[in-house]
Parts: sequence; C-alpha cells; structure tokens
Amino acid sequence: MTNFSIEKSIEGPVIGLDEVGRGPLAGPVVSCGCLFNSYKELPEYINVKDSKEHTPKQRKKIFSFLKQLRKKKIIEFNLAFATVQEIDQLNILEATKLSMKRVIDKFRIKKMSIIIDGNFSLNYKNFNEKSLIGGDKLSLSIAAASIIAKVHRDRLMSLYHTKFDLYGWKKNSGYGTKQHINAIYENGITIHHRKSFEPIKSLSKK
Repeated sequence: MTNFSIEKSIEGPVIGLDEVGRGPLAGPVVSCGCLFNSYKELPEYINVKDSKEHTPKQRKKIFSFLKQLRKKKIIEFNLAFATVQEIDQLNILEATKLSMKRVIDKFRIKKMSIIIDGNFSLNYKNFNEKSLIGGDKLSLSIAAASIIAKVHRDRLMSLYHTKFDLYGWKKNSGYGTKQHINAIYENGITIHHRKSFEPIKSLSKK
C-alpha cells in the first residue's frame, strides 16, 4: 500500500522520482519528480498507486486531483525527458538517469533527499538518495510521479500519432505491439523510433 512512511522517515524535503517509457520502440523517456509539502493522507477515493495498475481514465482523474493540490501548494512536481537521439547515443538506462537529473535541477533546491523507483543510483550533486525496487507501490511521492509521467507521455505519443497514425501510438504509446511491429516492417521507421532497439536496429543495417 502506498503511503508517506518512507518520506516521513527522512528529514527535510523529499522528492519521489519515477520514469515512464524505458521499454517502448518509439518516443522519449519521461521522468517526473514529486515533492509533497504536506504528508496529510489523501482522500480514499483518490487511490494513488503504480500507474500501471490504473486505467487511463483513472490516471487522468488522479492527475487532475494532483494539479489541484499543486494550486494549493500542497505538492510540487516537474517533468523532463531524454530524446530518442539521447537514448540511442547513451543507452536507455543512462538516458533515464539524464531525464531524472533534469527533473531534479528544475526544483532548484540545494538540500533535499531523493527516492527513486528502481535499482540504480544517480549519484548526483551529493544529494541524499535512496533507490527502491517497486517504489511506486510503496511511496506516494513516487506513485504520483509515475502517474503524472504516464499521463504526460501518453499525451505526447497521441500527439505524434496525428502525424504517424499507421503505428497505433495513440493506443500502444510506442510499445512493441504486434500492430506496431507489423507497421514498422510495412512502412519503415520514423524520426521517433529508437534505432538502438530491436527489431529497428537490425532493419537499419539492411
């Protein structure tokens, strides 16, 4: 169950970090950081948990609620991404770290702690940090970040879909569904495809 137990155990401001889009064949990786200024429990009807456990409709509802909290200064959040080009140049893990560092910089807080969903470290600017496997199932800050990042990235992929509608990005968000892969073989790749990912990598060599 997601709650503020981890955040409460750490002194000072705590930013929960998560990313969306490490696995797709197309589109950027998007990271979000959430900082709650109050650890008052959220209403029961707002069930903030791992974004993958929500339907698109539920995610949008929670996102709207979180935006209201931002207006009330209860929460702060920032988004950043790493481009397809950066993913191909660096690899997906390093690109993910880059997008998270960009999020951290947007907060402009000198002394804060970072909790990250995953099993990797950023080792960034001597910030106190903690990595949590399954963190989006434990921390409300991380879970909120995962939902915001997912909603944002899905909207972005839907926008790309308007120009490249053959690949089904509005539904698959760039992931390697059967329709998406078939469309790649039939129509080739676009500027939004990751050339370092298979089967695109092999196709690019032909």
